[in-house]
Amino acid sequence: MVVKICVIGMGYVGIPCAALLADVDGYQVTGLQRRSKRSGWKIEHLNAGKSPFEGDEPGLDELVAKVVAKGTFKVTDDVDVLRDSDIILIDVQTPTDENHVPQYDSLREVSKQIGERIKKGTLVVVESTVAPGTTQNIVQKIIEEHSGMRGGEDFDLAFAYERVMPGKLIRNIVHLPRIVGGITPEGTDRAVEMYSKIVKAKVHKTDVLTAEVSKTIENAYRDVNIAFANEMALVSESLGVNVYDIIELVNELPSRMMHIPGSGVGGHCLPKDTWLLRHGLNEYGSQKVEPRFITLAREINNYMPVHMTLLIEDALKAKGTKLKGATVTILGIAYLENADDTRNTPALPLIKTLEKKGAKVVLHDPYVREWDLGKHEIERDLLKAAKDSDCLALVTRHSDYFDLDFVKLGAVMKTRTLVDGRNVFDADTVRSHDFEYRAIGKVGLRV
Repeated sequence: MVVKICVIGMGYVGIPCAALLADVDGYQVTGLQRRSKRSGWKIEHLNAGKSPFEGDEPGLDELVAKVVAKGTFKVTDDVDVLRDSDIILIDVQTPTDENHVPQYDSLREVSKQIGERIKKGTLVVVESTVAPGTTQNIVQKIIEEHSGMRGGEDFDLAFAYERVMPGKLIRNIVHLPRIVGGITPEGTDRAVEMYSKIVKAKVHKTDVLTAEVSKTIENAYRDVNIAFANEMALVSESLGVNVYDIIELVNELPSRMMHIPGSGVGGHCLPKDTWLLRHGLNEYGSQKVEPRFITLAREINNYMPVHMTLLIEDALKAKGTKLKGATVTILGIAYLENADDTRNTPALPLIKTLEKKGAKVVLHDPYVREWDLGKHEIERDLLKAAKDSDCLALVTRHSDYFDLDFVKLGAVMKTRTLVDGRNVFDADTVRSHDFEYRAIGKVGLRV
């Protein structure tokens, strides 16, 4: 018997999950991707057996090519594929707005589409990160409203969150434990049975709300730890010491594991999951609890691109150049090294802050193919990006930046300044080429 699976959303979660499932005997997988001006090309690309990601994704290119050639994986924009699906996975974006309120437009739309087409006995699994309470109070209710069926009786529903990150998509899905929570024990068992075919680590059974809370707390925990590291980087700058030396010393104690600071926190999860946790608490919590600690962590991490701007301004001032009217070349647009993922990248608030202060911004990234930022184009040639620039500001720790030719760069730049947001460069090496150098956690404001 062939089990037909539909994965809605061909992104960093949907593609590797769909490809892994399509490699399981007896599974026929269809990816459902909305055709749009920005992402419609993915359909043809995937159906040709090619991964759309520019960054280094071990095993993914080969796996996509394999399952397409086998005939067990294809991608379409036809929502009627949902009618024949035995299992439906939801992998759509769930961003928050400027007021930290979840924007569930895509989630609501696909829930409606599922409800209008779902057949009896289908298992629906939400993999998108959502505020606690969302699976039952939004997804289930919309499907029930448009299908006339009842969740847990006529169809099964579960939440099973992903732990993927660019550069480790296949590895994380296969080798990290999975947490699965259904609205009924039977639905949980069905979802666990499916994931057990592609996950080699333990697959944990729980209820849907516990799984939702686990996801948001897991990422809030990391966000808080990064915020501590960022604040200690600011402390170290002020005191004139190197925070990276301190981290190495602190982490010699086995019970300590201090995180790494940087120019900002980006990605699909960390910048928003704290707010999703707080939103679920406010919407469905039984008592009023204001999570102050995680909110403060968000404020600290959001400040780091602003601090980068101050370092840039300070380095320019040391060279007798004003930030207003200066050209700043941003090195790295992706939020993560050696990847092309720009979701919630700290480069964006840095660009906005620089432009608000009157600077001109030039973008460079070796991996990012496109970025929906309107007027800004991404230069692939580093020397062209640095030509007539007054400052190089490194945001992303791409390996391409590890061995910069400061002689060639200095020759084409107008003003030799460099601000290091990711501890890539050695201060003495940079200064030996007559560059003014600032770095988060190492060399702070001086002028």
